[in-house]
Amino acid sequence: MELSYLIGLLGGLVLFLYGMNLMSQGLELAAGNKMQKIIERFTSNRLSGVLIGTIVTAVIQSSSATTVMVVGFVNANLMTLGQAVGVIMGANIGTTVTGQLVALDIVKIAPLFAFAGFIMANFVKGKQRVKFIGTALLGLGILFMGMNIMSDSMKPLRESQVFIDLITKLHNPILGILAGVTITGIIQSS
Repeated sequence: MELSYLIGLLGGLVLFLYGMNLMSQGLELAAGNKMQKIIERFTSNRLSGVLIGTIVTAVIQSSSATTVMVVGFVNANLMTLGQAVGVIMGANIGTTVTGQLVALDIVKIAPLFAFAGFIMANFVKGKQRVKFIGTALLGLGILFMGMNIMSDSMKPLRESQVFIDLITKLHNPILGILAGVTITGIIQSS
């Protein structure tokens, strides 16, 4: 494996994680206490809880962030454990939206998201909510650009016999699970 592959992967990962963080912060600030009230109101039954969990996770692109928010809501007695179960199930469904967005090749317009978000966050006067939405949009653009950089930096590995041999050895389900758990643990996101 060439050093340039690793540099591209790490650089893309940093942008991805930074974008996710920026987007989550922007959405949380834009929603303020409204998000808590909406979640509390719409999680009265498990089916609507699953729907809310799916939507929130699809928007903020992080089931981990949704789960942490839900645990915080339960801890603050804003939600019951029963309500939390539905939202967390929905969060796991919402995670699949990320893969669908990548499949749609939305990363090609990611710089437009970042540009629009930057303009909104830095040049709109007086409207805090618009600035926060701009921050979220900027984060979304950076997140997708990071995904694109990671993907592009790893493309040459498709032809690498060493990499193909390594992946072939992971056909053992236990090794595959161990590799998945390790990677997920390192980047703190599924």
